[in-house]
Amino acid sequence: MTAWGAAVAHVGGDEEVAREAWRDLEARYGEPHRHYHDLAHATAVARDGAQLAAEAGLGPDECAAVALAAWAHDVVYDAVPGEDERASAAWLRHWLTLAGAGAQHVARAEALVLATAAHEAPEADGAATALLDADLAILGAAPAAYAGYAAAVRREYAKYDDRAWAAGRAAVLANLLARPLLYRSETARARWETPARRNLAAELTRWREHAGDHR
Repeated sequence: MTAWGAAVAHVGGDEEVAREAWRDLEARYGEPHRHYHDLAHATAVARDGAQLAAEAGLGPDECAAVALAAWAHDVVYDAVPGEDERASAAWLRHWLTLAGAGAQHVARAEALVLATAAHEAPEADGAATALLDADLAILGAAPAAYAGYAAAVRREYAKYDDRAWAAGRAAVLANLLARPLLYRSETARARWETPARRNLAAELTRWREHAGDHR
Protein backbone atom coordinates (compact mmCIF):
# COMPACT_ATOMS: atom_id res chain seq x y z
CA MET A 1 0.00 0.00 0.00
CA THR A 2 2.85 2.40 0.81
CA ALA A 3 4.17 2.79 -2.75
CA TRP A 4 0.65 2.91 -4.21
CA GLY A 5 -0.49 5.49 -1.65
CA ALA A 6 2.59 7.62 -2.23
CA ALA A 7 2.01 7.60 -5.99
CA VAL A 8 -1.65 8.54 -5.61
CA ALA A 9 -0.71 11.34 -3.22
CA HIS A 10 1.93 12.63 -5.62
CA VAL A 11 -0.65 13.11 -8.37
CA GLY A 12 -2.97 14.96 -5.99
CA GLY A 13 -5.17 12.06 -4.91
CA ASP A 14 -6.99 11.71 -1.60
CA GLU A 15 -5.39 9.33 0.90
CA GLU A 16 -8.61 7.66 2.05
CA VAL A 17 -9.75 7.00 -1.53
CA ALA A 18 -6.29 5.56 -2.23
CA ARG A 19 -6.77 3.13 0.64
CA GLU A 20 -10.20 2.15 -0.65
CA ALA A 21 -8.79 1.61 -4.13
CA TRP A 22 -5.99 -0.52 -2.69
CA ARG A 23 -8.49 -2.77 -0.92
CA ASP A 24 -10.29 -3.29 -4.22
CA LEU A 25 -6.98 -3.87 -5.99
CA GLU A 26 -5.93 -6.51 -3.45
CA ALA A 27 -9.27 -8.29 -3.76
CA ARG A 28 -9.07 -8.36 -7.54
CA TYR A 29 -5.50 -9.64 -7.62
CA GLY A 30 -6.54 -12.32 -5.14
CA GLU A 31 -9.19 -13.84 -7.43
CA PRO A 32 -8.96 -17.65 -7.52
CA HIS A 33 -8.53 -17.94 -11.30
CA ARG A 34 -5.23 -16.06 -11.15
CA HIS A 35 -2.07 -18.12 -10.94
CA TYR A 36 0.54 -15.73 -12.33
CA HIS A 37 -1.21 -12.38 -12.86
CA ASP A 38 -1.67 -11.79 -9.14
CA LEU A 39 -0.46 -9.30 -6.54
CA ALA A 40 3.02 -10.84 -6.50
CA HIS A 41 3.35 -10.09 -10.22
CA ALA A 42 2.08 -6.52 -9.81
CA THR A 43 4.47 -6.01 -6.90
CA ALA A 44 7.40 -7.27 -8.99
CA VAL A 45 6.48 -5.00 -11.91
CA ALA A 46 6.14 -2.02 -9.55
CA ARG A 47 9.54 -2.80 -8.00
CA ASP A 48 11.38 -3.32 -11.28
CA GLY A 49 9.56 -0.43 -12.93
CA ALA A 50 10.59 1.94 -10.14
CA GLN A 51 14.20 0.81 -10.42
CA LEU A 52 14.30 1.19 -14.19
CA ALA A 53 12.59 4.59 -14.01
CA ALA A 54 15.11 5.80 -11.44
CA GLU A 55 18.05 4.48 -13.44
CA ALA A 56 16.69 6.27 -16.51
CA GLY A 57 16.57 9.54 -14.56
CA LEU A 58 12.82 10.05 -14.93
CA GLY A 59 11.24 12.90 -12.99
CA PRO A 60 8.84 12.48 -10.06
CA ASP A 61 5.68 12.78 -12.18
CA GLU A 62 6.80 10.08 -14.59
CA CYS A 63 7.97 7.82 -11.75
CA ALA A 64 4.53 8.17 -10.13
CA ALA A 65 2.85 7.31 -13.43
CA VAL A 66 4.99 4.18 -13.76
CA ALA A 67 4.08 3.15 -10.21
CA LEU A 68 0.35 3.64 -10.71
CA ALA A 69 0.35 1.80 -14.02
CA ALA A 70 2.47 -1.04 -12.65
CA TRP A 71 0.09 -1.71 -9.77
CA ALA A 72 -3.01 -1.42 -11.95
CA HIS A 73 -1.96 -2.95 -15.27
CA ASP A 74 -3.47 -6.40 -14.58
CA VAL A 75 -6.06 -5.44 -11.97
CA VAL A 76 -8.77 -6.74 -14.31
CA TYR A 77 -7.70 -10.11 -15.68
CA ASP A 78 -9.95 -12.61 -17.39
CA ALA A 79 -7.32 -13.96 -19.84
CA VAL A 80 -8.80 -11.89 -22.67
CA PRO A 81 -5.88 -9.95 -24.18
CA GLY A 82 -6.76 -6.38 -25.09
CA GLU A 83 -10.00 -6.30 -23.16
CA ASP A 84 -8.19 -6.92 -19.88
CA GLU A 85 -5.85 -3.98 -20.43
CA ARG A 86 -8.66 -1.65 -21.43
CA ALA A 87 -10.67 -2.64 -18.38
CA SER A 88 -7.63 -2.21 -16.13
CA ALA A 89 -6.99 1.25 -17.56
CA ALA A 90 -10.63 2.16 -16.93
CA TRP A 91 -10.32 0.90 -13.36
CA LEU A 92 -7.32 3.15 -12.79
CA ARG A 93 -9.03 6.14 -14.35
CA HIS A 94 -12.09 5.60 -12.13
CA TRP A 95 -10.15 5.49 -8.88
CA LEU A 96 -7.71 8.28 -9.67
CA THR A 97 -10.56 10.52 -10.78
CA LEU A 98 -12.53 9.66 -7.65
CA ALA A 99 -9.45 10.52 -5.59
CA GLY A 100 -9.25 13.92 -7.23
CA ALA A 101 -5.95 13.36 -9.04
CA GLY A 102 -4.93 15.87 -11.68
CA ALA A 103 -6.42 15.13 -15.08
CA GLN A 104 -3.04 15.10 -16.82
CA HIS A 105 -1.73 12.53 -14.34
CA VAL A 106 -4.82 10.36 -14.78
CA ALA A 107 -4.45 10.40 -18.55
CA ARG A 108 -0.75 9.60 -18.36
CA ALA A 109 -1.14 6.60 -16.06
CA GLU A 110 -4.09 5.32 -18.08
CA ALA A 111 -2.07 5.55 -21.31
CA LEU A 112 0.74 3.53 -19.78
CA VAL A 113 -1.63 0.73 -18.82
CA LEU A 114 -3.03 0.71 -22.35
CA ALA A 115 0.52 0.42 -23.71
CA THR A 116 0.81 -3.00 -22.08
CA ALA A 117 -1.82 -4.40 -24.45
CA ALA A 118 0.43 -4.48 -27.52
CA HIS A 119 3.62 -3.78 -25.56
CA GLU A 120 4.33 -0.86 -27.85
CA ALA A 121 5.04 2.82 -27.23
CA PRO A 122 7.12 5.58 -28.79
CA GLU A 123 10.83 4.90 -28.44
CA ALA A 124 11.39 8.12 -26.52
CA ASP A 125 8.73 7.33 -23.89
CA GLY A 126 10.89 6.59 -20.88
CA ALA A 127 8.01 5.77 -18.54
CA ALA A 128 6.56 3.25 -20.99
CA THR A 129 10.02 1.76 -21.42
CA ALA A 130 10.37 1.25 -17.66
CA LEU A 131 6.91 -0.28 -17.35
CA LEU A 132 7.07 -2.56 -20.39
CA ASP A 133 10.55 -3.83 -19.58
CA ALA A 134 9.52 -4.50 -16.00
CA ASP A 135 6.46 -6.41 -17.18
CA LEU A 136 8.73 -8.75 -19.18
CA ALA A 137 11.37 -9.14 -16.48
CA ILE A 138 10.08 -12.64 -15.66
CA LEU A 139 11.23 -13.83 -19.08
CA GLY A 140 14.82 -13.33 -17.94
CA ALA A 141 14.41 -15.05 -14.59
CA ALA A 142 16.37 -18.10 -13.46
CA PRO A 143 15.17 -21.26 -15.26
CA ALA A 144 13.24 -22.60 -12.26
CA ALA A 145 11.40 -19.30 -11.74
CA TYR A 146 10.64 -19.08 -15.46
CA ALA A 147 9.27 -22.63 -15.43
CA GLY A 148 6.98 -21.67 -12.55
CA TYR A 149 5.76 -18.65 -14.51
CA ALA A 150 5.09 -20.73 -17.64
CA ALA A 151 3.18 -23.35 -15.65
CA ALA A 152 1.12 -20.68 -13.87
CA VAL A 153 0.15 -19.01 -17.16
CA ARG A 154 -0.86 -22.42 -18.53
CA ARG A 155 -3.22 -22.87 -15.57
CA GLU A 156 -4.80 -19.48 -16.31
CA TYR A 157 -5.64 -20.73 -19.79
CA ALA A 158 -6.87 -24.14 -18.64
CA LYS A 159 -9.97 -23.83 -20.84
CA TYR A 160 -7.75 -24.74 -23.81
CA ASP A 161 -6.66 -28.34 -24.32
CA ASP A 162 -2.98 -29.13 -24.59
CA ARG A 163 -2.98 -29.30 -28.38
CA ALA A 164 -4.58 -25.88 -28.80
CA TRP A 165 -2.42 -24.38 -26.08
CA ALA A 166 0.78 -25.83 -27.56
CA ALA A 167 0.03 -24.27 -30.94
CA GLY A 168 -0.96 -20.89 -29.53
CA ARG A 169 1.86 -20.68 -27.01
CA ALA A 170 4.43 -21.74 -29.59
CA ALA A 171 3.27 -18.91 -31.86
CA VAL A 172 3.60 -16.38 -29.05
CA LEU A 173 7.08 -17.60 -28.15
CA ALA A 174 8.22 -17.62 -31.77
CA ASN A 175 6.98 -14.05 -32.24
CA LEU A 176 8.89 -12.92 -29.16
CA LEU A 177 12.08 -14.61 -30.32
CA ALA A 178 11.71 -12.99 -33.74
CA ARG A 179 11.98 -9.53 -32.23
CA PRO A 180 15.37 -7.89 -32.73
CA LEU A 181 15.29 -6.96 -29.05
CA LEU A 182 12.98 -8.10 -26.25
CA TYR A 183 13.70 -5.12 -24.01
CA ARG A 184 13.59 -1.42 -24.80
CA SER A 185 16.24 -0.08 -22.43
CA GLU A 186 19.94 -0.85 -22.33
CA THR A 187 19.67 -1.53 -18.61
CA ALA A 188 16.99 -4.19 -19.07
CA ARG A 189 18.78 -5.72 -22.04
CA ALA A 190 21.98 -6.07 -20.07
CA ARG A 191 20.09 -7.69 -17.21
CA TRP A 192 17.56 -9.94 -18.94
CA GLU A 193 17.95 -10.23 -22.73
CA THR A 194 20.28 -13.25 -22.86
CA PRO A 195 18.56 -15.40 -20.20
CA ALA A 196 15.15 -14.44 -21.59
CA ARG A 197 16.02 -15.69 -25.06
CA ARG A 198 17.38 -18.88 -23.56
CA ASN A 199 14.19 -19.45 -21.54
CA LEU A 200 11.90 -18.68 -24.47
CA ALA A 201 13.79 -20.95 -26.83
CA ALA A 202 13.72 -23.84 -24.36
CA GLU A 203 9.97 -23.49 -23.81
CA LEU A 204 9.33 -23.19 -27.54
CA THR A 205 11.21 -26.43 -28.14
CA ARG A 206 9.12 -28.21 -25.52
CA TRP A 207 5.80 -27.07 -26.99
CA ARG A 208 6.83 -27.85 -30.55
CA GLU A 209 7.80 -31.34 -29.48
CA HIS A 210 4.49 -31.68 -27.67
CA ALA A 211 2.63 -30.67 -30.80
CA GLY A 212 4.66 -33.04 -32.92
CA ASP A 213 6.32 -30.15 -34.76
CA HIS A 214 10.00 -30.90 -35.10
CA ARG A 215 10.85 -28.11 -37.48
